[in-house]
Formats: sequence, C-alpha cells, structure tokens
Amino acid sequence: MPADSAPRSQQAVGAVAMVLGGLTCQEVGAAIAVLLFPAAGPTGMTFLRLAFSALLLLAILRPRLRGHTSQGWVTVVGFGVVLAAMNLCFYEALARLPLGAAVTIEVLGPLVLSVVTSRRAIAWLWALLASAGVALLGWGSLTALDPVGVGFALAAGALWAGYIVGSARTGAAFPRFDGLAIAMSVGALVSLPFALLGTGAGILRPDILGLGLAVAVLSSMIPYGLELIALRRIRPATFAILMSLAPAIAALTGQVVLAQELTPLQWLAIGLVVAASAGAVRTGEPRGGAPGGAAEAGTASPVLPG
Repeated sequence: MPADSAPRSQQAVGAVAMVLGGLTCQEVGAAIAVLLFPAAGPTGMTFLRLAFSALLLLAILRPRLRGHTSQGWVTVVGFGVVLAAMNLCFYEALARLPLGAAVTIEVLGPLVLSVVTSRRAIAWLWALLASAGVALLGWGSLTALDPVGVGFALAAGALWAGYIVGSARTGAAFPRFDGLAIAMSVGALVSLPFALLGTGAGILRPDILGLGLAVAVLSSMIPYGLELIALRRIRPATFAILMSLAPAIAALTGQVVLAQELTPLQWLAIGLVVAASAGAVRTGEPRGGAPGGAAEAGTASPVLPG
C-alpha cells in the first residue's frame, strides 16, 4: 500500500501543476490577444482564435461527419453559436476592462448555474459572497470600470453557463471530442462576418496570423491537453476548485504582461469571488464522484474563454 500511495501522490501533484499551467497559458493567451487589439480588434481576434483552434482540432481528431441524428446536428450547431458569442463578448470585455476584472465578472455565469442547480441552501451564501466581491471590484478603484465592458463580461458569463450545458449535450451526442471540433468550426464561421466588418483584411497580415495561432495554442490547445491529462489523475471536484483560481491568475497575468495594476480593494474582491467559486464547488460536490468523469464524458473544458 505505501508503495502505491507515493506514485498516486506524485500524480496528484503533477495534475495540479498541469491545471495551474493550463490556466496560466490561457490567461497569457488572453493577454497577447489584448496586445493585438489595436491591429486585429476584438472581433478579429475572436475569429483567429476560433479558426486556428478549429483547424488544429480537425487535423488532430478528424471527426466523423456522417451517422449523426438531426437533433445531434442542432445541438452541435447551437453549441458552436454559443461558443462564438461567448468569445466575442469576452474579447469585447477585455477591450474595456482589466484582464482580472473581466474574468472575475465572467465567472459569475458558472457560479450562478451551480447555485440554481444546487439543492443546498448554503449555495446562496456563495452567491452572496460572489456578489459582494463583484460589487467591491468596481468600488473604490482609481478609475471606475467601464459599464459597457461590465455588460460584455456579464454576457460572456451567461453564455459560459450555456456553454457548459451545451458542452455536456454535445459530448453525449458525439463520440470522443468530435463535437467540440465541429462546434469550434461553426463558431469560426459565425464569427467571420463580425471580423470582416470590424477589422477587414487586416487580420490576414502574416504577423497577425502568426500571433493569432499563438493565441489559439495558448488559450485553447495547451489548456485542453493539460486538463484532459489532469482529469485522469484527480477528482473532477478538485479540478473545478483549481479552476476557481482563474480570476486571480488572470489578475496576476494582467499585472505582469499588460501592466494593469489593481488596488488592494480589487484584490480583495477577486479573492471573495475565488472563495465563493471554490466553496460552491466543494459544498455541491456529489459524494463518491469518480476521477476522470469529465474527460470520459467527452465534454469540453469549462474554462474556454480567456
């Protein structure tokens, strides 16, 4: 038994490192996208991220397009539309808000979903704690948060909740991660008209294309890969608690890469939202959950934006 426990412990530590590494890559990708906004705009970056992610997933997974029901296609197309809208809203929020603030507000979407679906009264405590955190985020800061940016971040959060539901349904209708590859392709096509209207042919510059590929790899491909491996080594509930650190990691990334300073009060606000998210996952955890459940269900990572 002792011989078995050491490798398991090492695997758990490695899995935690993978999750945190994936989150860091995701937020660094978001920071690079922000730096590209003057040239490509939020809509252009949305298209580039989705398009390159779709091309990579199609090349790796080679999804089967035949043999699916009409309901399955409705599900995956709807999932792709939500995917595009969520990323468009998130990047529009990033154009107006600090990275840490945008991610903190966006996290409210999955948190509200967990509260609504929970049967425990304590879930409302976490909702109140998160609400207090978001209220503090814009209060007492040196510059008030842009209300339009806040609106986009809230919309991205609501769409993120829809993404989680759509991801589960798509995973049930399509084998492996075929549904994700198809939905990502749909999302790229949906976002293309917005990119052309907002940016035009500027997104086809070789340097912009190269950096767009880097954003797709950092924001999507590396986190997906690391999270899939981690989910086979730790419980899904532990994974979700680690994911609640996303606002703090985003704030740190914004400070280091984008020089976006936050006040102590705003850091406290982010801490409250992180605590609320972790508490909601912990108290809502079903007993006897098996490791690797999310990975085996064929659903996509719940932390796609960023």
